[in-house]
Amino acid sequence: MFRLVWQCLRAPKLLKIYGEEPRESVYQPQFLERWGDKIISTASTVTNIGFYTSPFICMYICKRGFFSWQEIFVLTHLMCGVGCIIAFAYLMRSVGRAVNPDYVDFLTALTDPITDRKAYVDGLRRYDFDFKHWPASYVMPLKHSTPWFEQLPFSKCANPELPLYQKTTLQVLAYLATHTFAIRLIYPGSLGVVQNLLSVISGYPLFQGRIALVENFGGLRAKLITAEGNSIDTMFIDHRPKSMKGNILVICCEGNSGFYEIGIMSTPLRAGYSVLGWNHPGFANSTGVPLPSQERNAIDVVVQYAINELDFNIEDIVMYGWSIGAYTATWAAVNYPDLRGLILDATFDDILPLAANQMPKSWYLLVKEVIRSYADLNIGDLVLQYAGPIQIVRRTEDEIICIRPGLISTNRGNNLLLQLLEMRHPDVPEVTEMTAQLKKLIAMTDTQRIVMARNEITDSEDRMLKLISKYMRDFRSTHCSPLPEEQFNSIINNLTETWQQNHQHE
Repeated sequence: MFRLVWQCLRAPKLLKIYGEEPRESVYQPQFLERWGDKIISTASTVTNIGFYTSPFICMYICKRGFFSWQEIFVLTHLMCGVGCIIAFAYLMRSVGRAVNPDYVDFLTALTDPITDRKAYVDGLRRYDFDFKHWPASYVMPLKHSTPWFEQLPFSKCANPELPLYQKTTLQVLAYLATHTFAIRLIYPGSLGVVQNLLSVISGYPLFQGRIALVENFGGLRAKLITAEGNSIDTMFIDHRPKSMKGNILVICCEGNSGFYEIGIMSTPLRAGYSVLGWNHPGFANSTGVPLPSQERNAIDVVVQYAINELDFNIEDIVMYGWSIGAYTATWAAVNYPDLRGLILDATFDDILPLAANQMPKSWYLLVKEVIRSYADLNIGDLVLQYAGPIQIVRRTEDEIICIRPGLISTNRGNNLLLQLLEMRHPDVPEVTEMTAQLKKLIAMTDTQRIVMARNEITDSEDRMLKLISKYMRDFRSTHCSPLPEEQFNSIINNLTETWQQNHQHE
């Protein structure tokens, strides 16, 4: 019994046992485990609050003249008492787990010797538990970590025209900003407060979304290890046994506040395709920070997992990137050019104009330094390196990707399409006047271009209209509305047709 209690002390928290009735039910800890958990979680919350308010606490302590010896003595006794309560809570929880047959069955499945890894992982998929203890399903070879001082962190400069003292100051501030708050402003889904809202306060939407994917669609959860050691949380739904469309795998790349549990996976799922979702580094159960290098390593291991473990051919994989997720989707398309195609939904060409638009004008030089040196999510540059099938979806009421919310002529997706056309069809904007006309046509809605095409137009305008409709389509919605499945089916059909035509010419 003592050995079992000791194992339970170090074991993960159990959240759900799949296959139980009712399906919506979660694991119910017994009295001792439940109260031990409450005490431990309360202590953890107080500790987090203390950490974030520590600067104010330190200021107060300094202002009042530190503690007297008597106060230190009382505080020491108080901390020892609290420590004893927490230790007793851990013991309560362990005993509660040890006498709960459901938890003991889970612990047995977790600690059994691994003779067949696939069977072992499949057995654990009956449970939902603390992801830190989840076994890895696929591991990339680790890359050698370069020491900080050898990475030349201040070698890049986005404002070389400035005097040396200003340039150096900006570089230092940009480095500090990026590694403290800036990258979390770009990816707010990595903020602990946002994840707490989605994990605890708002009715457990992430947990409930994960349950729905497993129980309603037969989702298979997996942990992937990137080349730098981050753990990436993924969910795979296999529709190959159900339909021919299931032979196509859609890898979903979420936005800057998106999670696979409640994100864009729903669209290709309803449409009948096989789907692989994943969470950015630092999002929910994935570890790391969503810096561009970690983002690239994350999507790289996801694609490798799809090919080597899920047995999909590269030509049967479609990358689906929504909003900022288009960066990783496009990077994957560039590095795996034989993909079936690339879908870029509600996205932009360059994050700098959008970031600068949200910050005070006086901060522009610092914002530019942060973006260009440490968070250069320039999707337009990547698109220029990709020659395969591509579809851009522009939201006509987009309030995020437009410089002026809701004004379609300021949608940064227009710039992305313009760069794509200039690269793939350089003869179209061959003179300045034609470039201006092309920009005007791109800024129109689909309906406006259809009306225009019914009237008398020049051959040049006719060709431009056809090229615009070939690469971009409008969806009349705001930024976060799910893409309808009929739209998605039409996009996949277009990508497949283009892919087949390209391979016939080879």
